[in-house]
Amino acid sequence: MGDPAGVGPEVCLKALNSQAVNEYCRPVVFGDASLLERVADCTKQSFAFDILPKDNCQPFDGEKIKGPSVYDFSNVDMNAIQPGEVSAGTGQASFEYVVSAIELAQEQSIHGLVTAPIHKFAWKQAGIDFPGHTELLEHQTESKEVCMLLTSEDISCSLVTTHIGLNAVSQALSSEKILKVIRLTHQALSQIYPEKAGSIRLGVLGLNPHNGESGLFGLNEEAAIIEPALKAARGLDISVVGPLAPDTAFIQANRDRLDAFVCMYHDQGLIPLKLLSFDSAVNVTLGLSITRTSVDHGTALDIAWKGLASDTSLQSAIQLASKLCSPIVLKNSS
Repeated sequence: MGDPAGVGPEVCLKALNSQAVNEYCRPVVFGDASLLERVADCTKQSFAFDILPKDNCQPFDGEKIKGPSVYDFSNVDMNAIQPGEVSAGTGQASFEYVVSAIELAQEQSIHGLVTAPIHKFAWKQAGIDFPGHTELLEHQTESKEVCMLLTSEDISCSLVTTHIGLNAVSQALSSEKILKVIRLTHQALSQIYPEKAGSIRLGVLGLNPHNGESGLFGLNEEAAIIEPALKAARGLDISVVGPLAPDTAFIQANRDRLDAFVCMYHDQGLIPLKLLSFDSAVNVTLGLSITRTSVDHGTALDIAWKGLASDTSLQSAIQLASKLCSPIVLKNSS
């Protein structure tokens, strides 16, 4: 459900009520039923779903889910919660939803998870040390190779570094890490777009203005770190182009000839992606043992509970997760 004070609850309600979503999967929102009912009233949405009290549903049996449902944690103080006002309480609530979903996905009690936006400062207020979903997923699943891919019909970008300051990016880069992201991106695109599996072509960005002008700008990261990763990727028969000068990497000609861009830091990839695909892009965590996708937007506290938030990104994330989920037989099924 994401942070209870943000737009997560209302876009989750839209998804539960969506005929298209219910054709992809059997959606279950992990959240607080009382809060969702309150948001449904505020946003004039239907709230005719099966309510599954968490304490009464142990163990969780995904095969018993027959229609849109709410897995009710009852963990929000309804007297304290206000739309657009995050707190330690809303941070803790959203954290509990995600951790439970991860555990059930690992147990194969659910096929995968799609996350609504959390508020990173609310997590910090609650004493949660993870800066975001990706880092939590990496820790909980004990995954060794993880990266973020944001994908849409118009553009796809994967990130070598994520939630760190710009002053820390150069030190965080390595040829091994860049090669890992190239491999994971190539593998994921081959799965998402099987018709392109034999012809995936990736563009890898440089770090510095004008690719450093042969060491004039920066610490010569392009020659010392990025180019060796490209050479190693070509040795694995992965088609890569680069390093691309960041200021011209995303021109139309490059978007036409390349299937995805491997970006060195968060905003290098997300600025062009959100410019082109703000409402439709999906965040996929690559390298996990479970399927996880997410919306590509934040909590939008200024419009929370007003019925203004679009659920396009959430619906796209659900559709992609349904496509990526392995055809596992859920635990407890007969």
